Amino acid sequence: MKVLSLAALALLALSGAAHAQSADPSGTYVSETGETRVRIARCGAAWCGTIVSVKGETKDANNPDPSLRNRSLVGVQMISNIQPTADGWNGSLYNYKDGKTYAGKMKIKGNALELSGCVLGGLICRAQTWAKAS
Repeated sequence: MKVLSLAALALLALSGAAHAQSADPSGTYVSETGETRVRIARCGAAWCGTIVSVKGETKDANNPDPSLRNRSLVGVQMISNIQPTADGWNGSLYNYKDGKTYAGKMKIKGNALELSGCVLGGLICRAQTWAKAS
């Protein structure tokens, strides 16, 4: 009986992890400040987020590559190589405000995304919640 209970618990845990991984993050989301809209869609085997609109500065002025500083932010891949994990998604997040790319985490929370950019191997993270655009 104990073995059967443990097997049932293991099956529930595995199905919960599979469900978390199978959630579909696709759609357009608005940043916490309302300045940026990003469309998340499949790109190859992973997911990516491309800027579709931005308020304020419209050029990638803080890009570390001087040759890219005059490009429009619209069309820039801000979220890249997002892969499902047991507790959400991991990948890279480009912050055009400081020109840096961070190790990123993403979780789906109803009609919103919780995004975290991290440094020092995930020791220090900063999170934002983005609402799904209607």
